[in-house]
Amino acid sequence: MPAGAGCSSSGERIMRSRRNPNERRIMTQARKRYLAWAVVALLTGALAVAAAGCGGGGKSSKSKPTSGQASIGKGEGALNLIEWPYYSDPKFAKKFEQRSGCKIHRKDAGSSNQMVSLMRTGGGGGGGQWDLVSASGDASLRLIRGGDVKPVNINLIPSWNDFIPIFKSPAHNTVDGKHYGVSLQWGPNVLLYNATKIKPGPTSWAALYDPKYKGQITIPNNPIQIADAAFYLQHSQPDLGIKDPYELNKKQFDATIALLKNQRKLVKLYWNYDTDGRAAFANGDVSLGAIWPVDTLALQAKGVPVKEVIPAVGATGWADTWMLAKKAPHPNCAYLWMKYVTTPQVEAQQALIFGETPVNPKACPFMNKIEAGSCAKYHLNEPLNYYNTIKFWKTPIPDCGGGKNDCMNYNAWQTAWTQVTG
Repeated sequence: MPAGAGCSSSGERIMRSRRNPNERRIMTQARKRYLAWAVVALLTGALAVAAAGCGGGGKSSKSKPTSGQASIGKGEGALNLIEWPYYSDPKFAKKFEQRSGCKIHRKDAGSSNQMVSLMRTGGGGGGGQWDLVSASGDASLRLIRGGDVKPVNINLIPSWNDFIPIFKSPAHNTVDGKHYGVSLQWGPNVLLYNATKIKPGPTSWAALYDPKYKGQITIPNNPIQIADAAFYLQHSQPDLGIKDPYELNKKQFDATIALLKNQRKLVKLYWNYDTDGRAAFANGDVSLGAIWPVDTLALQAKGVPVKEVIPAVGATGWADTWMLAKKAPHPNCAYLWMKYVTTPQVEAQQALIFGETPVNPKACPFMNKIEAGSCAKYHLNEPLNYYNTIKFWKTPIPDCGGGKNDCMNYNAWQTAWTQVTG
């Protein structure tokens, strides 16, 4: 992924795009894997270790460790962000700048890989010029164990007390009781189609592998897309024994890669930025694809006849965290931002801009005030049911439980993806 080091100011937003989740693992499972992570960290020179999975709101989600600075001082006048597009949208960020005196400089990233690369640009890691990064679950643990981010003091973020319990101390951003950031927003990857060209509309992920749609398909150009194919095989070929699409042994992995190589013949565009996928739909170059809710909203706003569906089996997706760079040059502005952006009013605004779900349920009435019925539309009124339909992104590691160490790691995923896409 390109790692262009420049950043844009509030008036110079780079309109690129995002990403390619967190998972249903309880915190006790996370602790069992801590030792395995430690071994990996020592071998790779990383500093901290993390468990894969999403916390289920046990003991650690009720505690409030006091790692990080003790108080928030006066803002330093600037805030440098690596973010998914719209994550500091001027619609809500301008007020923050006016109140805090912290001028935002942002770099929009197109993938989790690009975020990790940007945090390590210049050598030495630790974020360098950056203060915060809005990392998804397939980047957050890499940043933690790589020593690129540092613990935050949750006591300085009042809205943390109101979070949905599973997002207070999830294993994708909390290790050994230390929070390396604050949860923010979450949502699914969706199956998007042109309703005038594809009738009836698809109801299964199988459509993305169906030869009848050859030359009409677009999907993300990201190794984490392997999990989407594995998720499909988990339900279509149960004999493979896939339990978690991010935890694949060699047999399962090989079957998944074979599926993706066959799909290669059908794909018109592997998009690096979601705006590329969006443009392909708008121009009529593609009629079917995997993309994000923000793109559905943008296309529909322009009158493009697209509809999205989340198949009955569920979807992969993301859970994002604002993480504090180890070398953050403006830590007070960073804390002021985390404090501001997790308030219910701001979470509501961001959710409706991107088409995702807040971690703060108090955002519900503010969402409905902006758009009637939007709280239910994005399932904040019943978050646990919705949460359980999503397989959240996480970084693949060899240790996938059961005392075995036979799962394919992220390096293998990257190598295979390059072979798939050519």
